[in-house]
Amino acid sequence: FIGHNGAGKTTTMRAVIGALDFEEGDIFIDGRSIKDDPIYCKSVTAYIPDTPAPDEFLTGAQYLAFIGDIFGVNPVKRQQLVEQYIHRFEINNVLDNLISSYSHGMKQKLVVISALIHSPKLLVLDEPFVGLDPKASHNLKQIMREKCDEGCAVFFSTHVLDVAEKLCNKIAVIKNGELYASGKMEDVVGSISLEEYFLEVIEDGE
Repeated sequence: FIGHNGAGKTTTMRAVIGALDFEEGDIFIDGRSIKDDPIYCKSVTAYIPDTPAPDEFLTGAQYLAFIGDIFGVNPVKRQQLVEQYIHRFEINNVLDNLISSYSHGMKQKLVVISALIHSPKLLVLDEPFVGLDPKASHNLKQIMREKCDEGCAVFFSTHVLDVAEKLCNKIAVIKNGELYASGKMEDVVGSISLEEYFLEVIEDGE
């Protein structure tokens, strides 16, 4: 999901996760309307904002347990997933520290892990690579591919167009609050690069 600053990417994502009401149209997640069945839709969705804001008075371990409890994740399954992801993102040694002591990148890793422990059917990420070091970014890309292979839909926004071009099989372009184009990457972009296409979109009508 790409677009210039202020195009409406974050607004759209907030509508998708049920955090922002909208008057026209509808959004369906796993075949159910976010308007008619918001509880179910939210229960199968995970959202990672561009600016992570976990509760800083908790430790990392307490925060993950809290999120797991909200989604009713089996404690045994939760612990297995937590162990897997904290080692992949290399925050296992700070999990008992207060989140207030975490760097921005560490908070981002923690929020990513918290989004994965209830095995969502839809993963929504707003600029997910901001603040992550190269290794963590690589791990997140791998996990995004893995979730897709498992049948999870991954919907993310980014300004890093080469990442979008390599990761995505479908793309949507938003311009001035309206959907400009959407579809399979090759159908939308054609024979040029995504960066070249995006620059053409920005310049169109200017």
